[in-house]
Order: sequence, then C-alpha cells, then structure tokens
Amino acid sequence: MASGLLAYLDSVKARDPAPRSRWEVLLYPGVWALGFHRVAHWLFGGRLYFLARFVNHLSRMLTAIDIHPGATIGRNFFIDHGFVVIGETAEIGDDVTIYQQVTLGGTNPTNGEAGKRHPTLSDGVIVGSGAQILGPIVVGARARIGANSVVTKDVPPGATMVGIPARSTLVDAEQSSASFLPYGTICSESFDPATQKLEILQCEVEQLRKRIAELVEERDLTRQETDIKGRGRA
Repeated sequence: MASGLLAYLDSVKARDPAPRSRWEVLLYPGVWALGFHRVAHWLFGGRLYFLARFVNHLSRMLTAIDIHPGATIGRNFFIDHGFVVIGETAEIGDDVTIYQQVTLGGTNPTNGEAGKRHPTLSDGVIVGSGAQILGPIVVGARARIGANSVVTKDVPPGATMVGIPARSTLVDAEQSSASFLPYGTICSESFDPATQKLEILQCEVEQLRKRIAELVEERDLTRQETDIKGRGRA
C-alpha cells in the first residue's frame, strides 16, 4: 500500500511543477478527494449507500470536489485544484488529469431509467479548466479537451477538442513528443471564450503553415536526390 501511495504521489508531482516534495502533494484537495472517494466507492459497492453518501458529503465540504460514490476511477487520477463534479455512472481510466471547474455530467433519461448517463474517460485523457463533458459518451485514450469546451459527442483517441460545441482541431495529441501536455490543449496557451473561434482558426492556420513547410522541405530534398542521381549517370 505504501509503495502504491508513493507511486501515485510521484505521478502527481510529474504532472505539476509546483510541489517541491511528496509532502506538499499530500495536501492537495484532489488527492484528499480521491482518497475519500475510494472509501465511499467501497461502501457504495457494499450497498451501504447512506454511509457512502456521508463520506461523499464530508469530502465535498473539505475539498470542494464532488465525486459520486458510484463513479469508477482508475489509477493515478489527478484533479488539479477543485470545484469539480463527477457523476454516478462516470468511468475514468488510468493516468487521467482534470483541471478546476470541470463537470462530468449526465443526461436526463427519457425512459425514466437511470442507466449509463455520464461520460467515460479513457487512459491518459487531459481535461482543461471549465470544460463540460456531458452524457454517456466516450473520450478516447490520450485525447485533450480544451479549456471551457462543451463535449456532447464521442471523442476519437488522441484528438484535441476545443469550442462550444467542441470539435476536433487539426492538432493530434499523438503527434506530440511530450509525455504530458498540460491544460488540455497544445494549440495555444489559453482559450478565451469570447475569442474561441478566432483562436481556433489561428491554431489551424499555424498547423497548416507547419505542414506546408514540411512538404516544401520534402520536395526540395527529393529534387536534390534526383539531381545527384542524374549527375551520377552523366
């Protein structure tokens, strides 16, 4: 158990440059919220619903993070700051990172049955500040959800989603060499809701410019190789 806790604290420290030691990480509200949730989820699985809710209520008062006891959460889950809401049927994979004011919300079932109504986040997903992921959708592995985005449809693995409603940019998270990409987007450092469309277009133009430069470089190299071969034959 001790080795597992140390591994978890190290995983958080690797994603956040602020803490100087594991002791500081132990004070993070997201770490406490996850610890409370492990207890509440165990009680929930034993059908001790009132006790599970009591632990959940205590956790929410202390951390400002509301994780329903029924939510399923994998290894190394990190909530950076608070004011996060995670619904009952949400499923979260391993190494997922969520920033502040994120909601994994549900839909109102028209048939009156509860069922699966909250999102599933696959391994390695990063969700930026203020994002809303709604309904029983699946966010693919290593996908990035940009700040303040509203996601209501399935997200392909490795995609970067921005906007309201969220749509994929030309940036593929899988193309990045970085092991961790903070804040849910590699397009720009920030997305202002008032200028999101312009920022998205600027991001796409920048990616197109890079791609054109790569194609021009490939063409020049091909021409040089052709010229060298032609001289050799002469």
